[in-house]
Amino acid sequence: MTLQVLVSETVLMNLWVRLLWLLLTAQRRGLLSLPRESSMLNFRVWPHDLDLSLHMNNGRYLTLMDLGRLDIMVRSGLWREVLRHKWTPIASAITIRFQRELRLFQKFRLDTKLLCWDASLVVMEQIFIVDGGPRDGQVAARALFKGGLYDRKERKFIEIARLMALLGVLETSPPATTEVEAFLHADDQLKQTGRV
Repeated sequence: MTLQVLVSETVLMNLWVRLLWLLLTAQRRGLLSLPRESSMLNFRVWPHDLDLSLHMNNGRYLTLMDLGRLDIMVRSGLWREVLRHKWTPIASAITIRFQRELRLFQKFRLDTKLLCWDASLVVMEQIFIVDGGPRDGQVAARALFKGGLYDRKERKFIEIARLMALLGVLETSPPATTEVEAFLHADDQLKQTGRV
């Protein structure tokens, strides 16, 4: 077995361990009431999270963001409906701003919060926050995510109003902030460019 294969298998195993940990500890973290409450997950940078610069690999941020969004679905009760209907979570756009590196063994927290939504897609904010040490509380990275739940049989995104009704939420979306508007505009421009 080559070293590259061994490293790849170790990294994959670590992702499965983190996923299993998330699912096993979800009940202990309690239910989430959307849209006001956010997910807060604690992590540590392990050797297989590092890139050649010896800080957390930029791709690992996106992978951990998946866990933050999954935590929201599981703890809000939405995951039961996702499994029952065989819906697929789909990311349609992500932007991330790296502000400070996360180094080996550094503890950090990932906060995931629902910001706003339209007919079929939501926008979430996901923030990586240093936990402990001289940089405690500082933001390491901040991201905006746009996506939804896709029904492969119907070949369309599930309406957010339907998802909110399943959770007993009757609220309308808060207005998009300036940052969210810029993110959505940039995504729309990229989408239009891709159609040429």
